[in-house]
Amino acid sequence: MAEEQEQSKQAKPGKGKPEQKKSSAVSFTHAVPANVEEIIGRAGTRGEAIQVRCKVLEGRDENKVLRRNVKGPVRVGDTLMLRETEIEAQKLMQSRG
Repeated sequence: MAEEQEQSKQAKPGKGKPEQKKSSAVSFTHAVPANVEEIIGRAGTRGEAIQVRCKVLEGRDENKVLRRNVKGPVRVGDTLMLRETEIEAQKLMQSRG
């Protein structure tokens, strides 16, 4: 009886479905490099984003300086890859006192 169970397990290796090869092609969207020139401050309701001023290095808006919100660690001199260069982040409300 144990031999019959072993044979039935060996008879169904993959439930009869043919193997499908996954394509290994990766598609990227077009992005434009921008260099971080200044860190302005924290943005977002909990301060999870950092607002920076960056200069676009290539493309239609080359040499344009933008204000952008960046999520994650960033320093002056880093290069950001921007999907678009037309929309700018809102100015931060700086209350000091």
